[in-house]
Amino acid sequence: MSLFDQRALQPGVTRCEVLAWAGYDFANSGYTTVVVTAVFSAYFVGVVANGADWATFVWSLILAISNLAVMLTMPGIGARVDANGSRKQWLLGVTLVCVVCIAALYWVRAGDVALAVVMIIISNYCYSLGETFCAAYLPELARPEAIGRVSGWGWSFGYVGGMLTLGLSLAWVAWVKGQGGEVEDYVPGTMLIAAVIYILAAMPMFLVVKERARPRAQEASRMVQSPVDWRTSWLRIRAYGDFQRLLWVGFFYNAGVAVVIALTAVYADQVLGFEPADTMQLFFAVNVAAAIGAFLFGYLEDHIGHRMSLALTLVGWVVVVLVAVFIEGRPAFWCAATLAGVCMGSSQSAGRALVATMAPGHRLDEFFGLWAFATRLAAIVGPLTYGGISWATGNNHRHALLFTGIFFVVALALLGRVNLTRGVAQARADDEFEVSAADPFGG
Repeated sequence: MSLFDQRALQPGVTRCEVLAWAGYDFANSGYTTVVVTAVFSAYFVGVVANGADWATFVWSLILAISNLAVMLTMPGIGARVDANGSRKQWLLGVTLVCVVCIAALYWVRAGDVALAVVMIIISNYCYSLGETFCAAYLPELARPEAIGRVSGWGWSFGYVGGMLTLGLSLAWVAWVKGQGGEVEDYVPGTMLIAAVIYILAAMPMFLVVKERARPRAQEASRMVQSPVDWRTSWLRIRAYGDFQRLLWVGFFYNAGVAVVIALTAVYADQVLGFEPADTMQLFFAVNVAAAIGAFLFGYLEDHIGHRMSLALTLVGWVVVVLVAVFIEGRPAFWCAATLAGVCMGSSQSAGRALVATMAPGHRLDEFFGLWAFATRLAAIVGPLTYGGISWATGNNHRHALLFTGIFFVVALALLGRVNLTRGVAQARADDEFEVSAADPFGG
């Protein structure tokens, strides 16, 4: 079966549309790779904040604020988008704002803490909304039996985008350093590289992908703000004990993953003395490992099962943390980071597969929405915990990372309490009840 096989797509969907849609994953991956993870995070701590003890905590707080904003506003915005059929307009708007904020980071130098804080909060918020709107196109493009495959095309393409942005940034850094430039001379230029690739790779999404959503005026009056939505949803799943436990599993291990994504560059800089060029090379290797892991893991997952696959991945994460905490040299850290790349793609894949397996067919959006709420909360708690511990221990990043390992251990322990067979049976019984309630006479 060839790449972008027509048989995986909904009637009327073209391969060009899917390629353009996957291009948005390609576009925004450079933001997470270069801005949030590999380059600007360490630049903020070491240069903008001048290595202050509070710097890592503030970086964590920045990401926490933007993620909290997404949690509080996304349900209401999503309801408005559904009612008005305006997804593409919203996606274009948040994309443009995000790109402008990334470009604005070019002017951030030592001491410009306020400018950096504002631009990162806004850009990360808009990036998160854009990622959500892009994902909402998936059921419109892929047949139900091929959603995982089509989603994987975008995911893999995204890693390629991250590697391209990082590779071009590395080339820029090498050239500027060759001219005798310092950190403040070359890091800002990488922000422009990320911004240009983002907007250029995202444009086919707006030019090629059709807007199939239609306005639904009757829905406009039913827009409910996030606190009510989420409390109602949590009450609705009280009977799904195994799925609730899975949500806690997702929260804990994603808290650890969020630390790795947001703070590995800071750890490498502060503990091992990595230069920005070293960090970019490291994350280039991590992206390669993540792309390979995400592609190959599906085969292992189908063979041994989703739950066992996730358990193996969580063990891998514990190994990553222990090696990173107790090693002194760079080679071992490179090995740990490469293993983290493999674990990153595979743990996210296994988590989504478990949700899809345990969710009733008629309540997929609600169940995946709860999973998204858990992972966003994790993205706040994980980095904020790391930052708080590093601050409280006098900027001791090894202690902070060791505590991060506890997230993965707790997730592994809770996973042992998730009965997948019982959870799947309950979901299917709920589906059957829904069908019988809708058609009591069996017609």
